[in-house]
Amino acid sequence: MKFLIARRNLNDLTERQIEREEIFRGKVLHTVRDKVLLPNGEEAYREICLHVGAVCIIPLLDDGRVIMERQYRYAHGRVFFEIPAGKLDSPDEDPLSAAMRELREETGAVAGKMTYLGAVDTTPALMNERIHMYLAEDLTFGERELDEDEFLNVELCDPAELYDMVMRGEICDAKTQIAILKLAAIRPFDTRSKGVK
Repeated sequence: MKFLIARRNLNDLTERQIEREEIFRGKVLHTVRDKVLLPNGEEAYREICLHVGAVCIIPLLDDGRVIMERQYRYAHGRVFFEIPAGKLDSPDEDPLSAAMRELREETGAVAGKMTYLGAVDTTPALMNERIHMYLAEDLTFGERELDEDEFLNVELCDPAELYDMVMRGEICDAKTQIAILKLAAIRPFDTRSKGVK
């Protein structure tokens, strides 16, 4: 049996904002309802959350282990196993500076080398949050400087085991999944030592 798939190829898929109504402005999220003009000339509404942006970091020790965190995430009602991360202080903040700050505050680590791994748009249908990803190496350590309302535990983990946890569905945090898979692609895991080559 053959199926015919109707295709609508448009040269311009852009939806253009006609007007904006503010629904909520909070410390982290700003929710708006936009009236938009669709590519076919019709009008529709889009409710979206505006976000300042964020960073995440894979801190890689000289012995090949990765610094991970366990942190309770209220929206999901459970503890997540994830890499260090945090939001930008402002839309204009340099993501590299933010990554260095978050790494130091959450783990006490200062990186001698930071490599940009790209960005991920976390939920493009609902919000404009973009997370910039970094690999941190040549680490030295001082004291952590957690925010007053921030509680997390730090663990050292083998990257091959983290990869396996991602593939088994045991690490559900999207930024951590992507970052671990990127690490596996750029630094193949040595299965003999379970470290990074």
